[in-house]
Parts: sequence; structure tokens; C-alpha cells
Amino acid sequence: MEHIKQSNQVKNTEQQVAMHVSGVSIFVNVFLSLFKLLAGILAHSGAMISDAIHSASDVASTVIVMVGVNMANKQSDKEHQYGHERLECVSSILLAGLLMITGVGIGINGIEKIIAGTSGKNLMVPGKLALAAAVLSLFVKEWMFWYTRAAAKKINSGALMADAWHHRSDALSSVGAFVGILGARLGFPILDPIASVVICLFIAKAAVDIFRDAIDKMVDHSCDEETVQKMRDVIMKVEGVKRIDVMRTRLFGSKIYVDIEIAADDEITLNAAHTIAEKVHLSIEKNFRNVKHCMVHVNPVSEEWNK
Repeated sequence: MEHIKQSNQVKNTEQQVAMHVSGVSIFVNVFLSLFKLLAGILAHSGAMISDAIHSASDVASTVIVMVGVNMANKQSDKEHQYGHERLECVSSILLAGLLMITGVGIGINGIEKIIAGTSGKNLMVPGKLALAAAVLSLFVKEWMFWYTRAAAKKINSGALMADAWHHRSDALSSVGAFVGILGARLGFPILDPIASVVICLFIAKAAVDIFRDAIDKMVDHSCDEETVQKMRDVIMKVEGVKRIDVMRTRLFGSKIYVDIEIAADDEITLNAAHTIAEKVHLSIEKNFRNVKHCMVHVNPVSEEWNK
């Protein structure tokens, strides 16, 4: 009972962290996207307008993250006895789709302007305001990446980590916007729409990475080898464990399920075997806070095995 109470307290704390970070993200992105959009319009920069659209998509993505985290942290019920953690993966997949749509739209617009420029049509040279907006965006979005990434690692949230990489893709797109705008001001106006196409590629890559990570967590992908080995080390330190016969792990949203078969002396009582299994169970859940549940089965092993 105490373990369940502690688990619920951890869930509430994780949810509070995610909501706070998401709130900060929305506040920053609303003002940053409005500033970049205004700078892009006034300074005649297609790259900066594209960058502003990217930042605006961050607001929508953060809302998706907030909804996903809230739903994933709902308590288990009669219809969902294993919890709702996979709903966070759903929010990550939606975020990946939103990112991809945004990137494709920006890329198409950039290609159209490149074609127009190579056909002899004069392209507008961006003003200094667009250049300043690109620099400001770069620093703000890079800070948002590290801020959100730290929170995502703290609570092991896939959706929040996806949002962090969205910030990083925005920072990289600001670099592309800066290069394009600067190049256009130095006498190569076609570099501004080329920058939009580069931004599109950054966004598309971020979308694919987020989608792949979410799918891994949806299809019971196993933990990485390093985590599995650490679990094995913890298990073998438990008194009475002779060996590990079987060990399986699977990702369930941001959580982990572990199934273990250990071997214990076949001469000990059922009560003693149960105690060993319980110690293994608690050791795993204590040392790996992302483990939602650990199932332990005990196999008998003869003392001859030790000789």
C-alpha cells in the first residue's frame, strides 16, 4: 500500500513538472513567433516568416504534449488495468505528424520562391530586423531546448523530450534563416528561400526521430543493453539468487515492465523463496524508478549446481 502511495506521489510530481515546463514553453513561443512573424513581414524575409510558422507550431505541439502527459498519468481503472502510459506515445506521434506537415509546407513555399528567382523574377532583400530576429530566436530556442530536455530526463517523459527536440529543430532553423537572410543582404537574395528549404529538412528529420521513438514504445521494444545489464547486476546482489534464467523487458510509454525468472536453492521453504522473489522485485523498482512493475518467478536449482 505504501509503495502504491509513493508511486502516485511520484506521478503527481512528474505531471506538475511537465505542466510547468509546457506553460513556460507556450508563453515563450507565443511571443517569439509573433515577433518573428512581424519581423519577417516588415523586413520582407520569407525565411523569417517560415521560422515564425515553425515557432507557432511549437505552441500547438506543446498543447499536444500537455494533453498527452495528463492522459498518460491517469490512474489505472477497470477498463485499463495496466494504466494509460501509451497515450503519451500517441501525443508524440501526433506531434511528429504536425512537425512533418509544417516542414513540408515551408519546403514547398521555399521551392516556389527559388523557381521564381531562377526565372528572372526579382526577390526582395530582407531588412536588418529579420537578421536580428534570427539571432534572438537562436538563443531563446537553444535555451528552451536545454531547459525542456533537463525536465524530460528528470521525469523520463518521451512527449516532453519530443517537445525539447522540437525546440532544437527551431533553433537550427533559425541558424538556416540567419545564413539565408545574411546571404540575401550580401547580394544573393535567392539564399533566403533556400534557407526555408533547409529549415524544412531540419523539421522533417526531427519529425521522423520523434515518430520512431514513439513507435518503439508502442510496440513493446526492449530496454537498451546497458539498462538490462544494470538490472542483472542488481538482481545478482540479492541474497539467495543463484542465477538469472530468463529476463525480459518492454517499454510501455515512458515506463518499463520487467519479467524475471531467477533460480534459488530447491531445499528452501516456499516462504523463503517468496522472500527472495520479493527482494528482487523491490530492488528493481527501487533502483529503476521508470519500472512500473516487476514480475518475478522462482525456479528450483539443486545444490549440485554450485559444485
